[in-house]
Amino acid sequence: MLRAPRPDMTTMPAHPIRRPHVALRIVAIAVMAAVAGCSTTVVRSPAPGARVPPPASTPRPGAFVTVQRGETLYRIATRHGIQVRDLAAWNGLVEPYTIHPGQRLRLYPESRATAVRPTARPRPQARPPATPPRVPAPRPAAPVAAPIDSGIAWRWPADGALLSRFAPSEPTRQGIDLAGRAGDPVRAAADGVVVYSGAGLVGYGELVIIKHDEQWLSAYGHNRSRRVNEGQVVKAGEQIAELGRSGAPRDMLHFEIRYNGKPVDPLLHLPHR
Repeated sequence: MLRAPRPDMTTMPAHPIRRPHVALRIVAIAVMAAVAGCSTTVVRSPAPGARVPPPASTPRPGAFVTVQRGETLYRIATRHGIQVRDLAAWNGLVEPYTIHPGQRLRLYPESRATAVRPTARPRPQARPPATPPRVPAPRPAAPVAAPIDSGIAWRWPADGALLSRFAPSEPTRQGIDLAGRAGDPVRAAADGVVVYSGAGLVGYGELVIIKHDEQWLSAYGHNRSRRVNEGQVVKAGEQIAELGRSGAPRDMLHFEIRYNGKPVDPLLHLPHR
């Protein structure tokens, strides 16, 4: 039977071998002591999910910007250091914040006139009147002021019957809808310059926008085809498109009139028929 040879005790090291984890612990303690001896500043980052307030808008009193083709309200607000909701509120826009080429946007909130308190008049000395004063009968309230006069000779853009009226509280009824058949002529409602001719605005289909002056625009949507190009000068009654149903459930013309970018009721400006 073979036996394993005994180890030679004379060849064993005089000192015991240190285990690796003991050496690592000593190094870690030394590093921690060195770090503790240094003066450091801890910068705490916001906790995940913490809500950081957006920067305040910087209004530009008296400044306006004209919307260019392809621009959105978000892009304009970012370029001028204004929050989108502030820019929309200053211009009376509601979601989804639809804007049109040629539309002017105010880069500052509209100031409100402060009411002036009338000064108190000295009370005259009371004298007993010979006869009781006559109290005049109350007059009826003054009628609401008529809408602003555009100074433009508007005309109907199509011959069809009225399908839908203006409803400012509904985003899809910012103008009127006129009935018609596919291919019926769509005519310019007044003299002007075509500032948009395309199909890039959601909900309008094939769209034409005419600028009549610095404040007034007219828009013609859901056309089957467009007959004018951007920059083209048109006359009132000139055919600019063919009636259709692009972006609509039926053949019709969607017609809008806008004053400083805000939609107004076209029936208040079109002639009676």
